[in-house]
Amino acid sequence: MQRLNSASLGSLDERVGVPAYDRTSISPGIVHFGVGGFHRAHQAMYLDKLMDDGKALDWGIVGVGVLPHDKRMAEVMAAQDNLYTLVVKYPDGTLEPRVIGSIVGYLFAPDDPEAVLARLTDPATRIVSLTITEGGYHVNQVTGELDASDPGLAADLEPGALPGSAFGFIIEALARRRAAGVAPFTVMSCDNIPGNGHVARKMLAAFARLKDPALADFLEQEVRFPNCMVDRITPVTADADREALASQYGVEDGWPVVCEPFTQWVLEDDFGGDRPAYEEVGVQLVEDVEPYELMKLRLLNASHQALCYLGYLAGYRYAHEVCQDKLFVDFLLGYMDSEGTPTLPPVPGVDLDRYKHQLIERFANPEVRDTLARLCAESSDRIPKWLVPVVREQLAADRGIEHSALVIASWARYAEGVDEQGEPIEVVDRLRDKLVERAQHNRDEPLLFVSDRDLFGDLVDDARFVSAYTAALSSLHEHGARATLEARA
Repeated sequence: MQRLNSASLGSLDERVGVPAYDRTSISPGIVHFGVGGFHRAHQAMYLDKLMDDGKALDWGIVGVGVLPHDKRMAEVMAAQDNLYTLVVKYPDGTLEPRVIGSIVGYLFAPDDPEAVLARLTDPATRIVSLTITEGGYHVNQVTGELDASDPGLAADLEPGALPGSAFGFIIEALARRRAAGVAPFTVMSCDNIPGNGHVARKMLAAFARLKDPALADFLEQEVRFPNCMVDRITPVTADADREALASQYGVEDGWPVVCEPFTQWVLEDDFGGDRPAYEEVGVQLVEDVEPYELMKLRLLNASHQALCYLGYLAGYRYAHEVCQDKLFVDFLLGYMDSEGTPTLPPVPGVDLDRYKHQLIERFANPEVRDTLARLCAESSDRIPKWLVPVVREQLAADRGIEHSALVIASWARYAEGVDEQGEPIEVVDRLRDKLVERAQHNRDEPLLFVSDRDLFGDLVDDARFVSAYTAALSSLHEHGARATLEARA
């Protein structure tokens, strides 16, 4: 058994890929907020590939954690010299492990905020990237404006306060760079948000304006925010994943990452300075990301929502179980064909019909073992961005909404906190208390859940949506998820 660290790299099982480059020659160029599974399976992996070709050695990543639970990541990364194992899981059971070496540092911000600011203000830092989840941008779902009520943002707005949030650190660092005459870094959002670069720019500018209007003007004029679309199914690491890596390959890794074989990154080439040569390792550099972004959000992400609540209520616990059931597959393809796809612009170079069937194959990969609980989490940050826009466009064009209405009804039913077998459901959402309280009235006040205008806007005022939604919710209560789908088949 080999504990993963720099000293053990040369003695690992030969089936485990390791960096071919000298990690001591890497210098930092990127600061990343939100080092979780996805970042380590995606952006860090692409840089590792470049470094293996002897390139981008001045683009090492320094991770930053700002939340209390990031402390564990800091401890694991410190113990492993910032190394970790990425394990690609193929449908036939084949595993492909590789140690990734592109992350060269990790800072836990609450322990030393000034160390984070020093790294952010270093002229060598030319990109600040983000995977802080959809909710991390503090967008009011109805107005599209900054919701500054978050306690972390409020604390960062206090005069003289050291920053504690990602927003606070970025704005303070830009202010210090501006004062010192250092060019601003590029801010690269990699979260699942339509127009993620535009959203990051708008929200950070609004936050900056509350602190210093002149700084907000500088940000809007001088800082670049490329849009991008990122895609790779990366489930939460389970103990079984650590055990498999240890038993089959002799690697003791405190926090490996598992993922599917598929990976895609479509990136707008809009950087304030130089950037890694991402295009040399398969990243699609384009002028307009939006068609690819909408394709992913409204087909992949929205389909995850279409399968997770219904599947969970029907007794399934993994995405692959749902997508090996023809009844559910037909429903997913029905949503994608009749509701998701009609809202999409042409996507250059993509066969949408092939893409949709490829999604089903990816979801059905039994080795990934993506839990429905993960897909059901933080729905209040997901459904309003991924599915509600589909409903709105379909209503405006007088097209069908029955699939989407059932998905929203299945979320409302799931939020009741009890499945069809009477077992408790752990609802994980930043708005959990409000959602569960409203869902408790689904039977006697069936429109209460969707009357939350912060999440659904004025959908509750549309007679066609109300009819489809209430019929779906009633069927879920009276007949259950499976019978509801069977009645539609």
